[in-house]
Amino acid sequence: MRVADRDMRPGCRRKLSVDNDDERRMTFLEHLEELRSRLIRAVLAIFIAFAIFFHFSDRLFSIMAAPLADQLPTGSSLVFTGLPDPFFMYMKISFIAALFVAFPYILYQAWQFVRPGLTQRERKLVLPFVALATGLFYAGGAFAYFLVFKAAFKFFLSFQTAELKPMIAIKEYVSLVMVLMLAFGVAFETPIAVLFVGLLRIFDSRQLRRGRRYFIVLAFVIAAFLTPTVDPINQSLMAVPMILLYELGIWLLALLERRRARDEAEAMLADG
Repeated sequence: MRVADRDMRPGCRRKLSVDNDDERRMTFLEHLEELRSRLIRAVLAIFIAFAIFFHFSDRLFSIMAAPLADQLPTGSSLVFTGLPDPFFMYMKISFIAALFVAFPYILYQAWQFVRPGLTQRERKLVLPFVALATGLFYAGGAFAYFLVFKAAFKFFLSFQTAELKPMIAIKEYVSLVMVLMLAFGVAFETPIAVLFVGLLRIFDSRQLRRGRRYFIVLAFVIAAFLTPTVDPINQSLMAVPMILLYELGIWLLALLERRRARDEAEAMLADG
């Protein structure tokens, strides 16, 4: 008993506590190192894709300028007002193309980072997760390119008159296109965000259903900031898909919650 008492002296307890603190600190540092490694891999993927696409940037610009070129008056074209504008414009176009192409790999790295905190069955969802998130991101970009651009550019060009002719600089145009395509790509990731907060047990599907009214308001606020026009039609082009995708995310999260509850019940029975 005396040996046991000596082992449980306050000093020993303090030493044990320090050892546990060191272990937790090392675990936290390991998480930071893992995050750093995943970020480096994602950045390298974007850089490699950027280097490839930069060689085809002139063709990419033709594709990106098509929605506006179709609506410009006959004989009009995009212009540049500064000597370095075309160079930086090509860099921007190459970057957004690289980001879209490398997006599945970036998602895979993000999934691998959060993977240790998931159950064994949830870890097997990596391929469906990457496929769904990639498809939604591409769908958002395509939605902006084929539908939103046409409506927005038509709205802007409707203000031209006989005395007021459009002379659009490539710098401003490319920046606008980049912001819109990325904004719609991210907005279409709403179901993935819902699944993430559910898998991390921040919210469950019932709480998200109760918060539906707040998300509807938030969706229109986000659309008001990101869409280039103030008319409700163009804002609804972003807000309405976000609301529908929010409902899709809740439905998918409810399926995962039922599967998780079944797995936990089976594990408890096995342990019992």
